[in-house]
Amino acid sequence: MTVIAALVAMTLRGLLSRRRAILMLLLVLLPVLVGLLLRIAGGSRDAPEILDTLVIRTVLPLVALIVGTAAIGSEVEDGTIVFLVTKPIARWKIALTKLVVAAGLTVALVVPPMLLTGALVGGLGGASLGVAFGFALAAMAGGTAYAFLFTALGAITSRALILGLGYTLLWEGVLAGLLEGTRFLSVRQATLGVASTLSGESIGRSTLDGVVAVVILVGVIAASAALTSLALDRFQVRSGD
Repeated sequence: MTVIAALVAMTLRGLLSRRRAILMLLLVLLPVLVGLLLRIAGGSRDAPEILDTLVIRTVLPLVALIVGTAAIGSEVEDGTIVFLVTKPIARWKIALTKLVVAAGLTVALVVPPMLLTGALVGGLGGASLGVAFGFALAAMAGGTAYAFLFTALGAITSRALILGLGYTLLWEGVLAGLLEGTRFLSVRQATLGVASTLSGESIGRSTLDGVVAVVILVGVIAASAALTSLALDRFQVRSGD
């Protein structure tokens, strides 16, 4: 347990480097700033649309991308992964710890500002808070799936950041508007499906059913965990390292 605690602390220190922390802070404060401006202007009834556009579609995947690709990928790049995998700890435990830390940090960074944004935009009425909490719970599920996916990418390839951006901007962005079938391979659409079910709000033209959305997110999480564990298990320490 002490080894796992040390691994968690080491991972958090690496993920919360000054430059990375500033970038993530700017990202998560963006929807809060917009919500504050709308509150000054008298509020808005479009809380679901704002939470969808600013948080689910923009802030959530970008924060998860920054965190996830660095959780293992940064250590692979600078070579410090060698010191980690030679420790007397099962590599699947290392993978699981990295995944959980990445997901936990993503959720911790995104969900509180999302709740605050929802309160600023829609006010403190019961219906508005219900929408905000529904979206927050969906963001927890979607953020976990995104973080697991991008952590797996970071363990597999050194081009994880580029591939992750391509996935979020092209696959989930451009192609989602052209090919309806892409929604079944989209963490964003699955997250919106959960948000729609929990908040009772209709989001977009082709929102996934809540059960289908949950199955997709669970599948992404399970597959990403397996791939991350396999990637670390196959990592070879060269004699010169």
